[in-house]
Amino acid sequence: MGQLMGDDYLCFLNRKTMSHTSLQAITPIDGRYAAKTKSLIPYFSEAALIQYRVRVEIEYFLALVAIPLPQLKDFDLGQTQALRDIYKNFSADDAQAIKDIEAVTNHDVKAVEYFIKERFDALGLGAFKEFIHFGLTSQDINNTAIPLSMMEAVDAVYLPQLGALKDQLEAYAKEWAEVPMLARTHGQPASPTRLGKEIQVFVTRLNEQIAGFSSLKHAAKFGGATGNFNAHHVAYPKIDWQEFGRNFVEQSLGLHHSFPTTQIEHYDHMAALFHLMERVNTIILDLNRDMWTYISLDYFKQKIKAGEVGSSAMPHKVNPIDFENSEGNLGIANALLGHLAAKLPVSRLQRDLTDSTVLRTIGMPFGHTLIAFQSTLKGLGKLLLNAEKINADLENNWAVVAEAIQTILRREGFANPYEALKGLTRTNQRIDQQAIHSFIEGLEISEALKNELKAISPQSYTGI
Repeated sequence: MGQLMGDDYLCFLNRKTMSHTSLQAITPIDGRYAAKTKSLIPYFSEAALIQYRVRVEIEYFLALVAIPLPQLKDFDLGQTQALRDIYKNFSADDAQAIKDIEAVTNHDVKAVEYFIKERFDALGLGAFKEFIHFGLTSQDINNTAIPLSMMEAVDAVYLPQLGALKDQLEAYAKEWAEVPMLARTHGQPASPTRLGKEIQVFVTRLNEQIAGFSSLKHAAKFGGATGNFNAHHVAYPKIDWQEFGRNFVEQSLGLHHSFPTTQIEHYDHMAALFHLMERVNTIILDLNRDMWTYISLDYFKQKIKAGEVGSSAMPHKVNPIDFENSEGNLGIANALLGHLAAKLPVSRLQRDLTDSTVLRTIGMPFGHTLIAFQSTLKGLGKLLLNAEKINADLENNWAVVAEAIQTILRREGFANPYEALKGLTRTNQRIDQQAIHSFIEGLEISEALKNELKAISPQSYTGI
């Protein structure tokens, strides 16, 4: 579909009263980070919403032709492609034309209807134009256009970006699969782990959430002014309009038909999407903080870019700014997603306007999320493994093998092994290899068992 892309949309903006530059943008999504979010323009911009509305109106008219309604039986099916070209070849000028109509009507969806009627006249189809928007209310268009744009944005932009991030993590999980590393629980040295395994934890968490997107329903309301197909039924009482609505929404648009509804979609499925995105963001936020901490521990160095400044005051610093940027953007995204998920399913009686207000902000959490994904990916791309530091931390923390020793002693029936190891290691004194081996030598156990215990090291005690 010929959707408005980044440059076209900027041309659309740079007209008369709508003119602005990125330096005048109110939000960083369209300003500082515009290059990172431009892939969302064909789905969440004002021009994109207009285009999706046109698409729904055209496809609805063609669905009425397919019934066929008696008054549409003479419609020339050879004109079908010409009608679809109205939205497939939608341009910045078309979007502006609809905005110009809206300036008179003060109604955005009615402006779309009038625009399409003009196109019908130009195509010699004026006799059929009153069946544009036939029996519909604005929300029949909005509550199909918006979930359609979201579904396509998730598939075309969101999931590929998330997939790229996950792929990088998978690559690191394999590359560092055998790298032993000191674990930390409560921030304190704990039983050793492997760096690759710790990265795989995040891969597994993301995979489980990504699987949830395939079962999500992108739901649409389509049923007239109060959801009952009142106008349709009174005009054509013998037609099964519920079945028509289901076929139109699910076959023509690829969405799930919510029925029955009030005047608006109940947004429960949309809330489920926002909650799922929140969980993904929380996982990545957790990843960001872990990576930030590993960098602070010097487990990773960061690639240095020529000319780049870390600190304005301290020339030596290379700050983990990408993970910090991502964390901040994820926080904003989740705040918005949480509000959308909580607000949209709640409406007074058959309709109030609060959903319309917040629906216009859906692009914002997608934008902040996309910025975050790219920042995390950029940060991951800068990582340089500092194996020397990781190994040094293991060597400085021989006390962590105490768990292994006391467990084997338990196996052998040794009396009070936990208490014996506690007495050795819980002293605030540095415990090294010599101290551990001296302790083992002092135990009244067989030489074979002593040798088994001495073979344990922080580097080898990493589990499965």
